[in-house]
Amino acid sequence: MKKLFAIIAMVAACSFAATSSVMAQEDEATAEVVEAVDSVAEDTTAVEAETVEAAPIVEEENEGVFKNLKTKFIEGGAGFMSLVAIALVLGLAFCIERIVYLTLAQINTRKFCKELADLVAKGKIADAIEKCKATRGPVAQVSRKAMECLDSNDRNDIGTIERTINMEAEVQGTYLEENCSWITLFIAMAPSLGFLGTVIGMVMAFDDIQRAGDISPTVVAGGMKVALITTIFGIIVALVLQVFYNYILSKIESLTSNMEEAAQELLVMCVKSEKCKK
Repeated sequence: MKKLFAIIAMVAACSFAATSSVMAQEDEATAEVVEAVDSVAEDTTAVEAETVEAAPIVEEENEGVFKNLKTKFIEGGAGFMSLVAIALVLGLAFCIERIVYLTLAQINTRKFCKELADLVAKGKIADAIEKCKATRGPVAQVSRKAMECLDSNDRNDIGTIERTINMEAEVQGTYLEENCSWITLFIAMAPSLGFLGTVIGMVMAFDDIQRAGDISPTVVAGGMKVALITTIFGIIVALVLQVFYNYILSKIESLTSNMEEAAQELLVMCVKSEKCKK
């Protein structure tokens, strides 16, 4: 009986020791996890603090750029610099209008001419005319005029069809270049306004010299600043509009070449048609 109690006591002691050891290990692991969490929390707090500190710096930098532009704009003379700003706004408006118009006018010329040739070969001239009417762009308009001549009884000879195609191509080319003269006007106007501001600034500088009776840099600086700022803004506006204008010219050239390609295809398909008078 005593041995039984001794065995039970020994088992209980071992179990207690093992439990204590496990609990100690769990406490140590918990402490390590807590320390790790605290460390991560501290790092996260530090990063957030740095982010919070960096965000105002970025905002301050952005605000600083706009503030500097606004300040320079006012220093150049708000009344006079407004003319340069108006030239920029109107010039960009015409540029956007042209870009949208020319982009919508572009089609797959080869695919369109192939589908049109198939209709003409089958004698479906009316369907070809409807297809041209349903398609946007100068290529479709030139094709429509050619198909209308081919479908008529008095203008279906190849000479009349060719003249009609050439006349319509010239008309469509005029439409493509519409409002481009306004863009060139604002491109020329912007630096001219800048140079005019330069002259005005120089006059202001000489007026200041005359009033002060001295030619020191402090007296001349105000007028010279106005002169330089207006010139800079005028040149920047002209450069921006010139980039858009060159892009517009490239799209016009692309559409013009598409019309020339379509004109050749139209003449070929009209010659092959039975309705065309040779």
